[in-house]
Amino acid sequence: MREWIEKARVIVITRSTPSGGRGHEEIALASLKGGCRAIQLRDKEMSDRKMMLIARNLNPQIKKRGALLFINDRVDVAAAVGVDGVHLGVEDIEVRDARKILGPGAIIGYSPDSIEDAERAVAQGADYLGVGPVYATSTKPDAGKAIGLNGILEYVKRFRIPVIAVGSIDAHRAAEVVRAGAAGVAVCSAVCDASDIVKATESIVKTVRSNLRRGLKE
Repeated sequence: MREWIEKARVIVITRSTPSGGRGHEEIALASLKGGCRAIQLRDKEMSDRKMMLIARNLNPQIKKRGALLFINDRVDVAAAVGVDGVHLGVEDIEVRDARKILGPGAIIGYSPDSIEDAERAVAQGADYLGVGPVYATSTKPDAGKAIGLNGILEYVKRFRIPVIAVGSIDAHRAAEVVRAGAAGVAVCSAVCDASDIVKATESIVKTVRSNLRRGLKE
């Protein structure tokens, strides 16, 4: 397994929270302070230009901390800024086309809607699968029905590339999905909506790391 996955054991998906006065940058930097080493910048409503400005500002700060920055959906923004990679879904351009644009060194994640869809993405060169929602989620209304731990296990058994679990995952649930075989977790609400982002991130990172070690011993 490639070295980058050690940084991507916990991916914090940023989401601006107008009611809480938090923006993508504040959430990302606080998450890094809490031990996260991979940030996914996601905003379905933001203009490309504003997304570019945020990514350009964040990228050097994230690299300085030895962490990774992914852009959700927008391959053009990822290419222009020179971030570490992108995360794609079924409505985005195909993995092989993103690879042509970003080159062989980019990390490309993909959220499949079925095993067959995942097989196609893996064949095209996806580096990891973002699988879920493991639990019902309100963060992404179009995410579909929860697949549960058995759903995660099915993907883990079928594919050799890392499977990152997503969907209403907090520290407690992070332990469950890692014990089920997930290589890591992607979290949003558990961090973005936390009263203390640093502590929330620390808790999830600690849980994932300890359960990964437990799995290796077993």
